[in-house]
Amino acid sequence: MTSDVPLVEHGPARSVRLPDAVGRALVASRILEEAGPDPYEPGTWRLRAGSRVGAVTLTVPGGEAVTVRITPKVPIPRLLFLLGYSSDPRSWRDGVVDVAAHDDLLPAFAHAVERQIDRALRQGLLQGYRTAEESSPVVRGRFREAEQIRRRFGMPVPAEVTYDEFTTDITENRILRTAVDRLLRLPAVPRTVRTRLMHQRSRLADVTPLPRGHTRPAWRPTRLNTRYHAALHLAETVLRGASAEHLPGQLRMDGFLFDMNSVYEDFVCTALREAMRAFGGRSVLQARNIHMDEGESIRLRPDFVWYGETDTPAIVADAKYKTRRKRGFPNEDLYQLLAYCTALGLPEGHLVYAKGNAPHTSHHVRHAGTILHQHAVELDQQPTGLLAEIDGLARHMLGSVPVERLP
Repeated sequence: MTSDVPLVEHGPARSVRLPDAVGRALVASRILEEAGPDPYEPGTWRLRAGSRVGAVTLTVPGGEAVTVRITPKVPIPRLLFLLGYSSDPRSWRDGVVDVAAHDDLLPAFAHAVERQIDRALRQGLLQGYRTAEESSPVVRGRFREAEQIRRRFGMPVPAEVTYDEFTTDITENRILRTAVDRLLRLPAVPRTVRTRLMHQRSRLADVTPLPRGHTRPAWRPTRLNTRYHAALHLAETVLRGASAEHLPGQLRMDGFLFDMNSVYEDFVCTALREAMRAFGGRSVLQARNIHMDEGESIRLRPDFVWYGETDTPAIVADAKYKTRRKRGFPNEDLYQLLAYCTALGLPEGHLVYAKGNAPHTSHHVRHAGTILHQHAVELDQQPTGLLAEIDGLARHMLGSVPVERLP
């Protein structure tokens, strides 16, 4: 038996009748903004979604399952564009995201991933060299003397050798295979998409999946794997967003979630970086090695810093998807931005919110002369309009940069 619990991102709380084991598991998982027993109705749990969107299924011993579906406030094609553009701006700039007729996030995303993998594999599987180590009855490649002595006690055969093998079992294909396997395990993927994913897995049948729990191997964009780029970026999103774990009481949670805070932050910073390319300088996302004090004990990490002349900081910005107040912008965001401006020696700083929180505004800080700008970006528009708005925002930021700091 499976029951669905529909929620909306940052929507109002709902009272839902759930098995106690499932309710306790939702509390332990912390995937919701609010989860707890309803004090007025025994057996009912009060649930409210936060910034995480997607779907998770909690299965209790005996087969009963509850699926929690969290719908994003932005249209699904727009969300997938934000994800794709953040991963690979050049491949996704046209905004073409194939989601078919799926209304739910997880089926639409699974469909988009399958379509990109299909495009990547149409010319056949990419091949490359992989270093292999094995015991062989014949000597090939390089002889591993230390291993031969340790494992074979001086016996000549089998020989411990290492060699470079030209194969399809390379990192790029392994990432795609693991993402396909991951999507096939999710119960919310519809049959039509599941059938196509099975076809992709048959193409990748000779490829070894990545072991669960191990660090994901890195791949490097090259001319040879260009046709794989979009598929690999989406596949890595699958592996980052997947959640499968055992919760208290032997419950299993299996699903896929996006954190809209991270999605928005990654998009805004990537789009600002791309918009700044035409003006030279150097953009740094999630800047490190910035401290507020002389002793360098208080670390700061702005979302976006643009360096101009002689590699001097010229622009600092932070992306904020959702405010914590119903009206206006929260003061703590301004305090954080003021710390960034002070540490970097900048006269102005910028906060970039998703539109719908509050009007545009700016603040002149007393006795400091610092100006703190608060902007809002309209996400519910076509990709071309959205990128044009970010371009305009970048030009506005550049307009406040002192001439001596421009490249």
